[in-house]
Amino acid sequence: MSQRELLALVAAVLRDARVGFMVTGSTVSSLQGAPRSTHDVDVVVALARTDEDTPRRLAAAFTPPYYYLDEAAARAAVAGRGMFNLLQVRTGFKVDFWLLTDDAFDQSRFARRRTVPIDPLAAGGRVVDVSAPEDTILMKLRWSALSGGSAKQFTDALRVYEVQRPALDLAYIDAWADRLALRDEWDRLRREAIDAP
Repeated sequence: MSQRELLALVAAVLRDARVGFMVTGSTVSSLQGAPRSTHDVDVVVALARTDEDTPRRLAAAFTPPYYYLDEAAARAAVAGRGMFNLLQVRTGFKVDFWLLTDDAFDQSRFARRRTVPIDPLAAGGRVVDVSAPEDTILMKLRWSALSGGSAKQFTDALRVYEVQRPALDLAYIDAWADRLALRDEWDRLRREAIDAP
């Protein structure tokens, strides 16, 4: 099973459970910018603190020995607004489920998510909700800053900017760069962009 097939299965289970979700991270920056390999898929899920049904559904859908998902850890993460994961044992592919928080940026980027094909080059109509390019850039810059200046995270943001620039809402990124204390990172990204004006 490929990483995209795993993502398609996860998306189907979440849709069946009527759970709002959004794929983020390097999986999405690879779709919106420059492709690069990653073993982790980051998925933001909107679950009530009392939701025990979704962890049960995920555990029932992804069972040993092919998968590992700790249902108790998932329930604890949901209640505590943390993170839990699903591991595909044979390949090592991992899906990290991040709980949607009340943080203003978290809420904004979740509200702006968009639906795209899981594999733009394949037929079959499988789609998934992903973060908008502006939010992918901001989140990558945020992770870069939080990790002490990760070149990998910064480059991911830079490549998304270079590919998506004609359609980007720059005023939105400007406003959130200030609110998230990312002005230096955002200014540097625009200076370093290929064909920067």
